[in-house]
Amino acid sequence: MTNNPKNFEQAIEELEIIVSQIENNDIALDAALEKYQQGIALIKLCQTKLTEAEQQIKILDPESNTLKDLQLK
Repeated sequence: MTNNPKNFEQAIEELEIIVSQIENNDIALDAALEKYQQGIALIKLCQTKLTEAEQQIKILDPESNTLKDLQLK
């Protein structure tokens, strides 16, 4: 990666730039393959950030009036 994104939003922004460059044929094949690899790394980073966020989400249990972990099905 040329830039090392510090957060989810920066990673998404970089990913959008890469996708645009590849879709518009703005770069040579070798560069496109490198950008593709960078995009995969950004996707993994985003997935990790989303997983971390999901683990921190709490919901209010109306019966006990307490916060509990979100249970995703």
